[in-house]
Amino acid sequence: MANPTLLILAGDGIGPEVMAQVTRVIDWFGAKRDLAFDVENDLVGGAAYDAHGTPLHDDTMARALEVDAVLLGAVGGPKYDDLDFSVKPERGLLRLRKEMDLFSNLRPAQCFDALADFSSLKKDVVAGLDIMIVRELTSGVYFGEPRGIFEEGNERVGINTQRYTESEIDRVARSAFELAKRRGNKVCSMEKANVMESGILWREVVQRVHDADYPEVELSHMYADNGAMQLVRAPKQFDVILTDNLFGDILSDCAAMLTGSLGMLPSASLGAPNAEGRPKALYEPVHGSAPDIAGQGKANPIACMLSFAMALRYSFDQGDEATRLEAAVEKVLADGARTADLMGPDDGAPISTTEMGDAILAALDASL
Repeated sequence: MANPTLLILAGDGIGPEVMAQVTRVIDWFGAKRDLAFDVENDLVGGAAYDAHGTPLHDDTMARALEVDAVLLGAVGGPKYDDLDFSVKPERGLLRLRKEMDLFSNLRPAQCFDALADFSSLKKDVVAGLDIMIVRELTSGVYFGEPRGIFEEGNERVGINTQRYTESEIDRVARSAFELAKRRGNKVCSMEKANVMESGILWREVVQRVHDADYPEVELSHMYADNGAMQLVRAPKQFDVILTDNLFGDILSDCAAMLTGSLGMLPSASLGAPNAEGRPKALYEPVHGSAPDIAGQGKANPIACMLSFAMALRYSFDQGDEATRLEAAVEKVLADGARTADLMGPDDGAPISTTEMGDAILAALDASL
């Protein structure tokens, strides 16, 4: 059988540095676990603009639609701040999400025990935290029409429309329920049904999908503002949180900081399953391009590595190998390896991006 295909778009800033370490891990799985990938590399963001005058070349977009999964590093940087909005680096990422129809964004918030002290919350509140936020990514207030800034009388008014169809809610709800079946079998759906008609529809459709096809999954509903409070008060009560585009944007960032470092957090954006049951998929770390440390060997590659672990689990049906990689990361952290972003004031000298890669590869070797 042909090897699974993977398109790597390292991007800008620290993207190429962290992706270089992920490539080493991909090569390890091919050499040590008989799990080889056909890997292609291409450009996105500012790197693509420098080469082609566009943040995503049409040929790259076409290839992204053909491969089994896309792995992206980061896009953007101050070099591109003065570009027209239509060609800013971030537009390349948005085009990938839109044309691949990646409607389900998975943002895990996992707190490794070794890093529990880095959270702003008490250690006992976050130690062992493992939740997943499923955010609808291609509709809602960020895409609804009408939108814009208009003249109204003697002043301007800004308008954005919160809009969801039943089918858009249905498909992301199914994504959350399927995910919960692989985890703790609980979904908490968050909206504002008390003040928003779109929230009423959201709650009705999620409940209908649950009752018809997923009665074995425990479902609860919560207003999103209460959800934000509960994430800070008692985050471990949640397993899978399902929410819309706007609330998901806010709640996932809140959950991210419970773990103490954005450098640790992966994400996946998934589309509808194909005939083989495999969704179109884009995997990327949550952190940005961090241009202030680019090229200095200070970047933490773990979020990008964990994004590849998500690819192993959700695109390639290699859950055991994903767990192997996640366990290697956890072991390295438990042994005290730290890049600069994970350092406390009394922790000594940090290790480099490459040295973190070395440590994780050694931990993978030790797992055999």
